[in-house]
Amino acid sequence: MAAKAIVPRSLALRDIEEAVDYFAREVGSRVALGYVEDLQSAYELIASHPASGSLRYGYEIGLPGLRSVQLKRYPYLIFYVEQTDHIDVWRVLHARMNIPAWLQTPNS
Repeated sequence: MAAKAIVPRSLALRDIEEAVDYFAREVGSRVALGYVEDLQSAYELIASHPASGSLRYGYEIGLPGLRSVQLKRYPYLIFYVEQTDHIDVWRVLHARMNIPAWLQTPNS
């Protein structure tokens, strides 16, 4: 099976930008780059194996197709839905947030 394209929504891009800015400002560019590398590795996993993500939060908020994958070295979750020809990335959120509330915001 060929890997699917990863297509982040604008909120996911904003989430990533905020995390990179935070890491660069608070702990340095090396940690920020590590976050980006970890995110890229997770993207490669879900592009090749979309069904590998957990359905837990999707069931919690009533969206059974919504899956999540946690980054390996950083406490962030990627929320996505597999489409026919791509992976639709909805959000990239810190694992300690109130995830169901963030996913249900009107701008989501």
